[in-house]
Amino acid sequence: MTAPGTPIAVITGASSGIGAATARQLAAAGYRVVLTARRKDRIEALAAELDAAGHQATAYALDVTDRAAVDEFASAFRTLAVLVNNAGGALGADPVATGDPADWRQMFEVNVIGTLNMTQALLPALTASGDGTVVVLSSTAGHSTYEGGAGYVAAKNGARVLAETLRLEIVGTPVRVIEVAPGMVKTDEFATTRFRGDTDKAAKVYAGVAEPLSADDVADTITWACTRPPHVNIDLLVVRPRAQASNTKVHREL
Repeated sequence: MTAPGTPIAVITGASSGIGAATARQLAAAGYRVVLTARRKDRIEALAAELDAAGHQATAYALDVTDRAAVDEFASAFRTLAVLVNNAGGALGADPVATGDPADWRQMFEVNVIGTLNMTQALLPALTASGDGTVVVLSSTAGHSTYEGGAGYVAAKNGARVLAETLRLEIVGTPVRVIEVAPGMVKTDEFATTRFRGDTDKAAKVYAGVAEPLSADDVADTITWACTRPPHVNIDLLVVRPRAQASNTKVHREL
């Protein structure tokens, strides 16, 4: 996994959506990409696609909430250029009064503890590279709440605070910490997963919005931030479609 001379980027949640799009764009930017996700078949197919296009890609099935598995994965790296903490997601849109604690727990485990696991395990390799980058995919939900979103908002707030605190704690080391906070992004799975396969509910999230962000839009933002000169740290990028002024103010043409 450690081809000399080629910077390596690890992307979590690379089986679909923003993670897969980021893998494609970082590969095109000259990184050797290591694709991690629980769905082995998907990341193997993406790795084969990238290899066929002349890029370097490796698939590694991984659950970021399994610390023992994360530590085993991390032991393969002496140095690492980029870690993109993308694995995450939302479950449900219930109010606080009736929200399922199991959903809250799962969102926190993936969005926060998963990011913590990967960052802790790979920080030595990122530091050893002499020019490491940690990317944390938070969300505009981590910066402003909305009704029915408290569980997801709480989890993404956790990811945001992790990034902010890490940046303070490792200042002076050769590792920068970038937070990218997307707003409304239309992908194949995010809203459908949130509503447990209810495609009608998922479609209503984007109803009337002419151009929500795409996974490629967010991947382009991540890749741009990662490819700035080493002394340039993009602390935070909030990325929304033009039709979205805030989490609760969206222009819809109905």
